[in-house]
Amino acid sequence: MAVTKVAVDLTVPLSWKAAVAAGGDPATMLEQLQANILKAHVRDDLSVMFLHFGDQAEAKAFLKALAPLTKSARKHLEEVEAFKTAKTPGTPYVGVGLTKTGYAAIGVAPPTDASFQRGMKDPLTRQTLKDPPVSTWEEPYREDIHAVVLIGDARNAGATAKRNEVEALLPDSVTVLVEETGLGRHNDNGDGIEHFGYVDGRSQPLFLIEDIEAERGGTDGTNVWDPAFGLDRVLVQDAAAPDPNLHFGSYFVFRKLEQNVRSFKHSEEHLATELKLEGDDRERAGAMLIGRFEDGTPLTLQSAPGTHSPVMNNFTYASDGDGAKCPFEGHIRKANPRGSGGFEPPDKERKHLMARRGQTYGERSDIPFDDSPPDTRPSGGVGLLFMAFNVEFGAQFEFTQSRWVNFPGFPRVPVGNPAPGLDPVIGQGPRPRPSYSPHWGVNQLEEVDPIAQAVRMRGGEYFFMPSLAFLDGL
Repeated sequence: MAVTKVAVDLTVPLSWKAAVAAGGDPATMLEQLQANILKAHVRDDLSVMFLHFGDQAEAKAFLKALAPLTKSARKHLEEVEAFKTAKTPGTPYVGVGLTKTGYAAIGVAPPTDASFQRGMKDPLTRQTLKDPPVSTWEEPYREDIHAVVLIGDARNAGATAKRNEVEALLPDSVTVLVEETGLGRHNDNGDGIEHFGYVDGRSQPLFLIEDIEAERGGTDGTNVWDPAFGLDRVLVQDAAAPDPNLHFGSYFVFRKLEQNVRSFKHSEEHLATELKLEGDDRERAGAMLIGRFEDGTPLTLQSAPGTHSPVMNNFTYASDGDGAKCPFEGHIRKANPRGSGGFEPPDKERKHLMARRGQTYGERSDIPFDDSPPDTRPSGGVGLLFMAFNVEFGAQFEFTQSRWVNFPGFPRVPVGNPAPGLDPVIGQGPRPRPSYSPHWGVNQLEEVDPIAQAVRMRGGEYFFMPSLAFLDGL
């Protein structure tokens, strides 16, 4: 069988400025690729609409009508540059994705990824991820979801106006099963945080040379962690588009993760007491669960917060081989071992990472990062809309969840150390008693009570975010 050469070199990162200036195939790719895939789009105010199609012709007409509203990667990147140079505000973001059954509903052959073909409700998928029964998911996510539409902006007014445009296009045969509302949260330094109060969204794979250079420029010149990834770790040829060699999309995972902040904060306090941590050092208990302090300071680098700005990301675990600084089960160490997992060579281990685009949801009256007592924190109704782009679910999202986060034996530890156990934040399954060191940098582990599960999966699905050329051609 003849192999058709793809018009864009996917094996390396892309300079978008050079691509646009040259005006060749890479520029065409950027013009037909949805925004938010290669680079996260600012969307502090976000609406996520999950749809069911009732009529094939009307569904296709609706998706085609969305094409002019759906922002391209090129337009997004040009808007970011305009804001940097002239403070010109950007326009709202619209993104569109389809499930396998959504493709069937419009009479188009779906993408071929095996996990995408099964969907998230499939028993094998749930067994792989250790997800709860579908009967316990929020009711709308038990339904047959055909499509997702994301509308976001840095300003509520912009997001609302664009959402109204999208809603006006909806025919009666398209049902909105549920609409989630995301609202960005930030600490006093302006860094994005999640509901437990910790800086979130760092350690992302970077696919654009301009972003890679900016990241490396924020270090002292010594780069121990390379954030550069080829386009082949996020872009997938859109087989249903007019020219799959130029038109790309990406597999998109969505999961609604509810956070019991009260329970997690009680676990922090209990762990600090079990380890006899006193004074300011009690803050290290929470950092041992996450792997970073609330301000984002990596625990493997120092034993106290450091208010790095931008948040430090240039580190590995090479100096912490016994897990005496950052525990092996720390969330960020389990979810990105940075070459220290011990089961694969570092270059292969990196390939499991994915482009995360999550957003917090839910209202709360307290300040997430202050010193309020645990009992004043919300026990539900808030959480994370986890979203990420993949080229293959089995090797990225499902691998990290099943082989890293949920696997008690990951990462591989030195002889004599107990097994790490589950990721204390997002790990699913029976929770063994973990071990932590009371003294930073001293491998003197003490077994403690299991960390209560404070994150609950409430529903989700797998999507493919197609090219704009596909939408426009329907």
